[in-house]
Amino acid sequence: MSFAIFRILPLWTDLFLRRAIGPLALTVALLCISCADEPVKKREPDWSEARKQMVEGLRAYGIKDAGVLQAMASVRRHVYVPAAMRGRCAPYGDHPCPIGHGQTISQPYIVAYMTERMGLKPGERILEIGTGSGYQAAILAEMGMQVFSIEIVPELARHAAAVLKDEGYKDVKVRTGDGYKGWPVHSPFDAVIVTCAPADAPQTLVDQLKDNGRMIVPVGESSQRLVILRKKEGRVVTERDLPVRFVPMVHGDD
Repeated sequence: MSFAIFRILPLWTDLFLRRAIGPLALTVALLCISCADEPVKKREPDWSEARKQMVEGLRAYGIKDAGVLQAMASVRRHVYVPAAMRGRCAPYGDHPCPIGHGQTISQPYIVAYMTERMGLKPGERILEIGTGSGYQAAILAEMGMQVFSIEIVPELARHAAAVLKDEGYKDVKVRTGDGYKGWPVHSPFDAVIVTCAPADAPQTLVDQLKDNGRMIVPVGESSQRLVILRKKEGRVVTERDLPVRFVPMVHGDD
């Protein structure tokens, strides 16, 4: 009797386990397959400390405007560098970074310096020539400006517009076009910031300034220098400033 019971119990137990555990095992297997189908997302680095150090460096270099410093602390610079380029350059280092098409995102100090020199006030209308990555436009928008930006390279204009929208700067207006012509339909502007270098300050852009408007532009070919122009009662006062190095400003085909 005891022998028969010994034989029957394992058989009954085996049958029970197959029926009970079988569906569970199938569920676990399906879950594992489902998990395997989902791509493993690469965790994005936390750039907050690098951004904080960048701003501290700007203070050390003499940037004092609280609005500029706050904007530089808030805007996520790394997202404006195209994903394919981020491995080539530390985005918060004080140097330019490549963004493709022979263009760069300017070093943080130059962005902060040019913005500070314009003495901007919230609500002012700003024309930017050379959208590039969209980073300078984001800084201006973060400071409360109305921003109109022109980029001659269509791919960069699309990239900048998309990132600006994703980052919440939906009111920045970006278009592809010839920066030498400005954007007359939205003129006059309180300030014009040019982030590429013409041989001379374009008169068309000066004409699109309001009275008491100002423009900052890197001027020159082999040797470049920032030039600040201020329009006062129809006259233009010019100030030569820092030596710099920017990509050339080019004319469009139209």
